[in-house]
Amino acid sequence: MQSEGLFDLQVNGYAGVDFNDAGLTADRLDTALEAMLRDGVTGCLPTLITANLNELSVRFAALDAAVRDSRLGPVMVPGYHLEGPFLNAGEGYHGCHPAAKMTDPDMVFLSRIEATLSRPILLLTVAPERNGAVATIRQWVDAGKTLAVGHSAAGFETMRAAADAGLSLSTHLGNGLPQVLPKLDNTLLAQLAEPRVAACLIADGVHIPREALRALIALKRPENCILVSDAVVAAGMPPGTYGFGGMQVRLLDDGRVVQPTGADLAGSALRLDQAVRNLVDWSIAKPDAAASMAGSAARQAVARSLAHYGIVLEPGQITWTDALEPRVSRMPTLHMS
Repeated sequence: MQSEGLFDLQVNGYAGVDFNDAGLTADRLDTALEAMLRDGVTGCLPTLITANLNELSVRFAALDAAVRDSRLGPVMVPGYHLEGPFLNAGEGYHGCHPAAKMTDPDMVFLSRIEATLSRPILLLTVAPERNGAVATIRQWVDAGKTLAVGHSAAGFETMRAAADAGLSLSTHLGNGLPQVLPKLDNTLLAQLAEPRVAACLIADGVHIPREALRALIALKRPENCILVSDAVVAAGMPPGTYGFGGMQVRLLDDGRVVQPTGADLAGSALRLDQAVRNLVDWSIAKPDAAASMAGSAARQAVARSLAHYGIVLEPGQITWTDALEPRVSRMPTLHMS
């Protein structure tokens, strides 16, 4: 089987490299991107998580310089994903993000971060219930951004308003939520019910149990689903302790990445090619459909933003072995006007 190379909309780090590291270098970035290429990923949106304005400005500057000066960044990275700080700071919703650094959506905040970057922030994850969020979502969509809901308690009415404003994705649907939700009037059902919002899913069997994943994909429909890794620095590494976004996380023997307390998840160690294999092995999707969720569907999710910024992304190509091991047979090309 051949397919377009995989494209990861949400990847915080890889192979011992944290994309949130203010000391990130071009060489370190190439280490991560080379490992991703070996796993069939030919493009991605490096993802930074919640921090204050100064911290994000420094981290984005380091990431952007590393992308610009690296060997693989110019062809694999068309732009970035900012997941926070415009999220719900409530218990259970903020996840591993520092709740004290969360704030309401702010056009000026983002403009200050982006002013000196050579590549745009293409994707923003926000909680639409925050003050002024729906109006700001509309402004960001008009400015060419792709908007996603995540770490949010938005109900049916708020989700409809956000979709009316142009929001089009759910970031890691089913996660960034408290363990206990209202029985029927809750944001998980509200996001599932909104037909204009596609679902990004972490198919590792940890963030979403496999039977729940089967149900979510069936309810949302496969053509409206995208596989993401939400990988952090520990992806592709042995069990141990790693630095991620200014905190310490632990990769356990069972593959979970947890916060220091060990009680809560902190991203994943999932490889995107393994997510494809999981869907096939669990009889949730055929190989072609699973590969599409991790490739062409992901690119299509940000196609409008790529066109807005004059970015032409020609995907790579991968050949899958009988064991669904990917081999890159053609590198991607990326042109920015």
